[in-house]
Amino acid sequence: MKTEYRGWPNCYRLTNGQVDLIATGDVGPRIIRFGFIGEANVLGEIEGQIGTVGGDTWRLYGGHRLWHSPEAKPRTYHPDNSPVRVDEKRHGLTLTQDTESTTGIQKTLEVRLSPDANHATVVHHLRNDTLWPVELAAWALTVMAKGGFAIIPQPPYLSHEDCVAPSRPIIQWAYTDMSDPRWHWGHHYITLRQAPSVAGPQKIGVANRENWVAYAVNGDLFIKVFAHVAGAAYPDFGSSVEVFANSQMLELETLGPLTRLDPGESLSYVEDWFLYRDVPVENDEGSMGSLLLPRAQEARRTQA
Repeated sequence: MKTEYRGWPNCYRLTNGQVDLIATGDVGPRIIRFGFIGEANVLGEIEGQIGTVGGDTWRLYGGHRLWHSPEAKPRTYHPDNSPVRVDEKRHGLTLTQDTESTTGIQKTLEVRLSPDANHATVVHHLRNDTLWPVELAAWALTVMAKGGFAIIPQPPYLSHEDCVAPSRPIIQWAYTDMSDPRWHWGHHYITLRQAPSVAGPQKIGVANRENWVAYAVNGDLFIKVFAHVAGAAYPDFGSSVEVFANSQMLELETLGPLTRLDPGESLSYVEDWFLYRDVPVENDEGSMGSLLLPRAQEARRTQA
């Protein structure tokens, strides 16, 4: 259903009577809202940018977007400030951007909302419209609402006697500070808190073989489920999940394997989103084990 959203006249809303999802037609492809009907948006919005269009400057806007990795300037930051083609389907939308003039890559988001569950499927497509092969990976980035915390599951703990090989790669950026109090390095989970009063950025990447990552905010629990492909090459020293935070936002990011696309070829990468209400997850191992983990396991079974 076509709708206006905060200054953008050409947005499209999907709803199943429990949750709603809004995608932008005036810029993008972007999903700008996902939440319970009449309640807060679990996705973050960048004030001062919502409703704007046009120009050559890349804007964050907020919500969910598709990039291609590895990150590099200016290639990664092609502005998505122009209208996209929107095809409406039963319970779904397809949002297609014009081929990027600076990269020759075309981005498409295909979105489906379950008619009877708080579950959306987002399929990310990248097509190589250049005349030469390109190696890249789908990179799905979701800006989350302020004030919550991201949760990354750790692989199962094994004793030194049971396993002497390395198994938990954690990738740091040049600005990563592992002593920053926004981090919590737990036995079963790593968390990163979004703090509007703390300006400095933080980021890590992990090879996430548990196939899920989550965000808790104001009693809502958002879970992304994806497929980590064992043995595949991933960007950023093997990262399939990355989290980034500063005072403005937190990004929950997943990545697909690096893929060589010949001219005219495409790749597809799937995320499944699940939203739960009134789940008072605290930033401690016990709370996450009792309240988060069963729902993450349920989401994985649903996605499978």
